[in-house]
Amino acid sequence: MTMSPAISVDPTPASSVEHEAEDICSLAREKREFNKLQKRLRRLTGNAIIDYGMIQEGDKVMVCLSGGKDSYTMLEILRSLQRNAPINFSLVAVNLDQKQPGFPEHVLPEYLEGIGVDYHILEKDTYSVVKEKTPEGKTTCALCSRLRRGSLYGFAEEIGATKIALGHHREDILETLFLNMFFGGSLKSMPPKLLSDDGKNIVIRPLAYCREADIAAYAEQMGFPIIPCNLCGSQPNLQRQVVKEMLAEWESKHPGRLESMFKAVTNVAPSQLADRNLFDFEGLEGEQARRQRNRIDVVDAG
Repeated sequence: MTMSPAISVDPTPASSVEHEAEDICSLAREKREFNKLQKRLRRLTGNAIIDYGMIQEGDKVMVCLSGGKDSYTMLEILRSLQRNAPINFSLVAVNLDQKQPGFPEHVLPEYLEGIGVDYHILEKDTYSVVKEKTPEGKTTCALCSRLRRGSLYGFAEEIGATKIALGHHREDILETLFLNMFFGGSLKSMPPKLLSDDGKNIVIRPLAYCREADIAAYAEQMGFPIIPCNLCGSQPNLQRQVVKEMLAEWESKHPGRLESMFKAVTNVAPSQLADRNLFDFEGLEGEQARRQRNRIDVVDAG
């Protein structure tokens, strides 16, 4: 009696194979999107650095690391650019531990040691000063920022840093512009590059061209150990938050508006504003006379 050969049957259902294929395609698509995002951030950061001459040969850049998405992204993108830059510069991460209650002091040292970045933790109890000096119901941001800036500026000198890098992005710059217009009576914002008032420090903002949404997406993909700020982030009715929501609504209703607004910050026409210190309005008659003297009239000989 002849035995029929055993028939091998694949126990895997067709639906499982299809789901596996879909998962592979989804992962490949996510990887492509992440690569595009990372390249965009690198390109915009690189452009800002070149446009404003932020980093020169031999610079020691002090990267101010708060534990938020922006400063983590700035550090990682600068590290990426550093590997392929045509100039040599060094990076050192600095965190200002303001002694906020519940601040997880171990997070940043563990992260920085894990990725092999030189760092310093500067301990200054500015939290107590801010809480003591700020009246009930008032926002703490102005005093906190001033104390933090003073501490970091001084420390930059101590370690010989030639540049201080802050993680402000495009939306931060636009929000500050409107805050100063609405509440400060001045047309100013955060410049991509700044010389401190005492002339001792140069501050750079490498993420000036980058969108906050891109930074948030990158930080999520990278899995940075985010540390929330319990001092300013917990305050209700912050004017900056109001302005942020206003700009977000404008961008939602009119896509591209923020891009146009940021371009305006880089394309100022002093003669079309009203700052007498910035433009010589009183001298316009003299300028008119000078141009008239230099004008060549074409006479019709026919």
